[in-house]
Amino acid sequence: MIRYHNRNSNRVEIEKVYGGQFVDLAYKNPIGFFLTKTLFAKPWLSKIIGAYEDSKSSVSRIAPFIEQYEINMGDYEAQDFQSFNEFFIRKFKTGNRPFNSSNDVFCAGAEARYLAFENISANSRVKVKGIDVSISELFGHTKEAHALAQEFDGGTVIIARLCPVDYHRFHFPCSGTVTHQYRVEGLLHSVNPAALSVEPAVFLQNERQVCIMKNDTFGNVAMIEVGALGVGKIVQSYAESNYVGSSFEKGDEKGYFLFGGSTVIWVLKKNTIELAHDLATNSTSNEEIIETWIPLGDKLGELRREVSRA
Repeated sequence: MIRYHNRNSNRVEIEKVYGGQFVDLAYKNPIGFFLTKTLFAKPWLSKIIGAYEDSKSSVSRIAPFIEQYEINMGDYEAQDFQSFNEFFIRKFKTGNRPFNSSNDVFCAGAEARYLAFENISANSRVKVKGIDVSISELFGHTKEAHALAQEFDGGTVIIARLCPVDYHRFHFPCSGTVTHQYRVEGLLHSVNPAALSVEPAVFLQNERQVCIMKNDTFGNVAMIEVGALGVGKIVQSYAESNYVGSSFEKGDEKGYFLFGGSTVIWVLKKNTIELAHDLATNSTSNEEIIETWIPLGDKLGELRREVSRA
């Protein structure tokens, strides 16, 4: 049972887990876990799943999926979906999820369940809330990646977990310019909390796309999209090729995940962001640490007062 705090309703709710039985078999059964580590977490399985989700035969799954997970299709653009993947990457109606316009506010670039970790060392791996976190390893294993990570020593890591039922496009949380963009090859483990409890280094092992962007308010910010079991592809829709040097506006779409649960991670420099109260409290509670569901465009935090331009 996965509990999370819903910012909109201000209540703790129970997540309806898609594929929960498969996750339990793959990660909590010794034989299943062995097969997952040796076979299922390899890219081939996710490519096969992705190919099926792109096919017309997958259309029949859309209506039952909408009904089972009570998805409000009135929030999305009307479309005659030709495959489950077309439905999976559905778009919100224009203006349905406005981004906070203040330059001092760092927005949710994904509609997802969030955790935030502060004061994370760039040079060591630590276990925070049962998850292995290492900024240096998250950025990759090259000398250039390690050098980039040093600027974020002692910084804040914000993790957005997207369930299969969620909107699966991701957006820039602030305006800025891209300074670095690269891919880190890896596995495709599930990002479900049940899987993380067994394999806590998932975010450091899975395939990911790393983007470093420069913002006038928060300085350099890292945005990292992490693939997961069943994710056929991470698509960079903002620019299919390397777009180093290009600028973007807060709220611009950066890309999307094809079928599967996925994760987006932001890393900010030390003492640059003051986290929103509910996100900070839920991520550090002594009673129960739970994720906070935050809608696309809502506030994740704002510029710390001591470094504010005011």
